Amino acid sequence: MSEQTVIEARNLDLTFQTNDGSVQALRDVNLTISKGEFVSFIGPSGCGKTTFLRVVAALENPTGGSIVVNGMSPEEARKQRAYGYVFQAAGLYPWRTIAGNIQLPLEIMGFSRAERKARAEQVLDLVDLKGFGGKYPWQLSGGMQQRASIARALSFDADILLMDEPFGALDEIVRDHLNEQLLALWARTNKTIGFVTHSIPEAVYLSTKIVVMSPRPGRITDIIESPLPRERPLEIRETQEFLNIAHRVREGLRAGHEPDV
Repeated sequence: MSEQTVIEARNLDLTFQTNDGSVQALRDVNLTISKGEFVSFIGPSGCGKTTFLRVVAALENPTGGSIVVNGMSPEEARKQRAYGYVFQAAGLYPWRTIAGNIQLPLEIMGFSRAERKARAEQVLDLVDLKGFGGKYPWQLSGGMQQRASIARALSFDADILLMDEPFGALDEIVRDHLNEQLLALWARTNKTIGFVTHSIPEAVYLSTKIVVMSPRPGRITDIIESPLPRERPLEIRETQEFLNIAHRVREGLRAGHEPDV
């Protein structure tokens, strides 16, 4: 795997100003993500996981420190179409077909009709939705809608895929299946993935690196480099190695709740 740095945060701070005063969402975050890594962010609600992803995507502006995406500012990276973003809800327009939803960013970017059609077919195949392009969102299950949302984020072939708890609302059986499919997709495309989750098993199963965060102000309490192989059947979750990593994540979450001394 290349050691090319894709995302680098140094002493990153972000403070929101609200009617009730200032709220520090991120404090002194230092993190390097290399090309092809699958990095999960885990921590309690309000710890800054999603905020960090939004900073990478230039949807929020840091108030201190620095962040570089593909060697440029997040704003420049956005203009260069460096990333695709998958939100918690699929966010598909009900009046557009699945293919129409996938083609929407391509329309905005000015791709030709033929290119839009070809790319939609390609990414539908990537997420195992071949043949469903003519369906409407309401005709698909929740899990299939999320796969369509992933396909939309992949449509313009960005190097980075940012995923904000995309499977959080799905039942465990569907979630397990989509975790397997996401790993297979990552293996085929070698995208760099940033993934927000509240699930310890999901974080350990998917990731090459797990970033454990504390309650607000969001700080990194541990960065775990996973020793697990890239090919991971679901059964790997029953191994001692997997359980050891999960235990370390729990310890990091527990440490994050302890007051500073």
